[in-house]
Amino acid sequence: MQKLLARQSEAKTIRKIVGIISLSIIIIIGCLVLAGYLYVQSALKPANPKNHQLKKVEIPIGSSVSSIGSLLEDKGIIKNGFIFKYYVKFNNETGFQAGTYGLSPSMTLDQIIKYLKTGKVAKNAEVKITVPEGIQLTEIATIIAKNTPYKNVEIMKHLDDKKFVTKLMKQYPKMLSKDILNPEVKHPLEGYLFPATYYFYEKKPSLDSIIMKMLDKTNIEIKKYQDDLSKQNLTPQKMLIMASLIEEEATSKADRHKISSVFYNRLKVGMPLQTDPTVLYSLNKHKDRVTYKDLEVNSPYNTYKIKGLPPSPISNAGELSIEAAIHPAKTNYLYFLAASKTGKVYFSATLAEHNQLKAKYITSQK
Repeated sequence: MQKLLARQSEAKTIRKIVGIISLSIIIIIGCLVLAGYLYVQSALKPANPKNHQLKKVEIPIGSSVSSIGSLLEDKGIIKNGFIFKYYVKFNNETGFQAGTYGLSPSMTLDQIIKYLKTGKVAKNAEVKITVPEGIQLTEIATIIAKNTPYKNVEIMKHLDDKKFVTKLMKQYPKMLSKDILNPEVKHPLEGYLFPATYYFYEKKPSLDSIIMKMLDKTNIEIKKYQDDLSKQNLTPQKMLIMASLIEEEATSKADRHKISSVFYNRLKVGMPLQTDPTVLYSLNKHKDRVTYKDLEVNSPYNTYKIKGLPPSPISNAGELSIEAAIHPAKTNYLYFLAASKTGKVYFSATLAEHNQLKAKYITSQK
């Protein structure tokens, strides 16, 4: 009888414990659901109902809903770009147009969406700056100088100013790391000014606003691949270095993903990258052919002498090269060359095969 009573008491205790645990779990789940609901509701409200000051926001041509949301969040116009993206999809909103908008943190999501459908035409811009793919920072400075009152020397001095660069590092902490201030780096912002067309609505936009608009575009591009970069343990700096090498080596007929695979394969086996554009960058020259004398240049950018990546990008890569740097093809290639006459790129896994292709498509066609 005593054992039976004891067992009944234990059963009651166990039931109480199970009940308490179950109730606790239900309460925790309920709190999480409530917190999530409140968070979403908060994100759907204006970022700052009291701030009616208009901010200029430029939506680049070809921007996705995700990139628009990220841009609006970075500018402080909305609270959460992720929520914005799904709000737009849930309401089946389409037809967003590129342009420059005056938006304030006090606006609702519906108001912002309505504005984004109006699209101010870019021809009203006072200044238009077009940055082609694959050019270097010094060339970008020349383009800015041609389209603004600023002088080339003044622009380069600002771009390389350590205080200015340090300030930018604080504004773009995930994109601009301390690596860009490595003493071996020629220009800290080389590779970070995204090739695109930029419109400005002041007669003399500040150098800061010009540079930061280009950095904003690069930042948006990098954010699109953030998960892939994390999976592959790639920093934005290393990715942009690789993308710049691909950009410089690619021709109109080249397979950028295969070129990317050659560079990564060489890094894996400890081979020098031996890419001519890094030699020319070391020499501050643009030439059709690299000589044996050129290959002797003593520079941290000369990939015939150093192993691994150069200390910084050697040009400003476009989206195709960035994508190829993140997603190389799966190959066993270690060599490639472009035929002298056609520009077609041939890949090979061995030096013997590479030399045969060289004799056939380069030496014999001189």
